[in-house]
Amino acid sequence: MDERLNATTSGGFALAPFSDEELTEFALAADPNAPLDGDAVAWDGAVLHRPGLLPDWYMPTPASARRGRLPRAVVIGLVGGFLVINAFGLCITSGFITFA
Repeated sequence: MDERLNATTSGGFALAPFSDEELTEFALAADPNAPLDGDAVAWDGAVLHRPGLLPDWYMPTPASARRGRLPRAVVIGLVGGFLVINAFGLCITSGFITFA
């Protein structure tokens, strides 16, 4: 095989990444029926563990930022305003309030 499989980066140098051809060669050369080592550890895939249906290495959960009360008040005011306009039978589709 390749000496990069057993090398570590503790010496202060970065390892060159494997090419697609090399990874394909390793995958085809591997025995799919080989038993696992007794000290094998499952790969978590990421350092962050957020709740969700998919693991972080496949599709990370979107990050959200905590906002104050002002943006929520603005959104509620806009939605409420549109509902009031529609309740009176008016139309605001073109940007100007007109009778529907």
